[in-house]
Order: sequence, then C-alpha cells, then structure tokens
Amino acid sequence: MPTIYLIDASPYIFRAYFSIPSSMRAPDGAPVNAVYGYTAFLLDLVKKAQPTHLALAFDGSLTSSFRNEFYPAYKANRELPDEELKAQLDACWQVTEALGLKAYIDDRYEADDIIGTVIAKLFKKDGDFVVVSSDKDLAQLVNKRTRLWDFAKDRWFDEKTVKQHFGVRANQIIDLLALMGDAVDNIPGVKGIGEKTAAALLAKFASVEELYQKISQVEKMNVRGAAAIRIKLEQSRDMAFLSKQLATIACEAPVQVNLSTLKYHGADRGKIEALFDRLGFGKIRERIVKWKK
Repeated sequence: MPTIYLIDASPYIFRAYFSIPSSMRAPDGAPVNAVYGYTAFLLDLVKKAQPTHLALAFDGSLTSSFRNEFYPAYKANRELPDEELKAQLDACWQVTEALGLKAYIDDRYEADDIIGTVIAKLFKKDGDFVVVSSDKDLAQLVNKRTRLWDFAKDRWFDEKTVKQHFGVRANQIIDLLALMGDAVDNIPGVKGIGEKTAAALLAKFASVEELYQKISQVEKMNVRGAAAIRIKLEQSRDMAFLSKQLATIACEAPVQVNLSTLKYHGADRGKIEALFDRLGFGKIRERIVKWKK
C-alpha cells in the first residue's frame, strides 16, 4: 500500500524567496534565490520521506482562479509577485521535472484543487496520502487515510490533531472559514464572527447549513452575546454560504492521474547537469539521493 505525497509548491517557493538573500545569482546574473531554496526543500523532503509516489501542484495564477468568476474580490487583496520572483517560477518547474517529480498546473484551478482532485481520483484504490503544505485550508482534506504535513515546522495533522488545533473536525474546516473568513484569500465570512465564536457554533451545529436551519437555537447557547451573534449571522447569511463555496476545495480539476504516473524513479542526470550548470548550482547536486536508471 503506497503512501502518496502531494506537495503544494507555492508556499515553499515563497518561503525560499523571502528567506534567502536576493544576491544569489546565476552565472548570467539572473536571481536564483527562490529556485535554490525550493530545490533544497525538495531534496530534503525526498531524503526524509523516501517517497515511492509523489507529485507537485503549482498555481497557474498567484492571484486568481475560477472563484473570481463568481466572486471578483477573491484574493484581490494580494499584491502581485515582484518581477524577480516571477522570473524564477519557470525554473522551479524545470527543477521539479529534472528531479523526476510529477508536476501539475492549471490556469483556472488552484494547487489546492489539484491536490484535492488527485486524492479524489485515487481514493478508491489502496493507499494513503500526505499533503505537504503550510496552508490551513488543506486541513479540510484530512481523513483516516490523509494527513497534512507542515514540512517547515515538521508538524503533522491527522483527524485528532486537526480537532485539537482548529477546534473543529477536519470536515468542518470549510464551515469554520465560512464563518470566520480568511483574510489571506479575501474570503469575507460573517462580519463580527471570529475563530473562537465560529468554533463554538460548530461544536453545536455540524455545518453552516445546519446552523442556519436551526438559527433560533443560537440564542439558547451558553456563549457571551448569543443574541448579537444570531443577528450577525442573519445579516450575513449570503456571505456565509458564499464564503463556504470559496473555501471548498474543488475536486474536479482537469488532471490525468494514476499510480504509475506518480511513481518516483529518481532524477534525470542529463537534465540536472544542464539545468544546474545554467543556474550556477554546485554542491547541492550532491544531495540528490536517487537517480533514474
């Protein structure tokens, strides 16, 4: 029974870009700090996890997706990546392929959606899944066979630890975001409802749908300001349901996948030598633990 690792690429590219000095340059003068840090992350992950099956999911756009079609303000608060970072994204993709890792990208669907789709397509087969990301939104995918791994903090989330950390079950993460919103993605949520109040509501009501079906019961809850909470919920009903729609990972991204396409055979020596020479990467290639035969 294989364990399939599905990696959200963007957080690790951004982390590398902001943590490694921009003075790191390729022989032609192009910035490579994000590419170098991202490469180091992939090599560390492969060494630590020793995966037999894995894939990377990239965002086709860092600021938009199909969600903007029904909510134009989605991610509208995000600044566009600066030119030095944008210039390195193609090289990150090239490193992924040279290392022999399967990669997916789509212009309309985000990396989260790609990961959710891969799990949905393979879930009927034998296997477990590890989602590698620091993005809390992906906690909604956690179940008996799927765990979330925040690699940078080496923190693992299963069903129990999701409940301990977020105060709700994994299958309620989208309801939590629907109520409290998410400033990172510009998901509005219910105005005036924070994380603690949202978790308290979801301890009593299984979902946003049940909450609004039984909204008269909110005032009977043993929470401070219960009457005011009900008013806030009633005033923002449409926003709550819209926010849930925005927060829900779509599992119908147009990706073709099966176990054999995710099998890890190792790095391609010819591609690595040419690419790393162009990028000016030296000793880091010595950290490659598996080569394609």
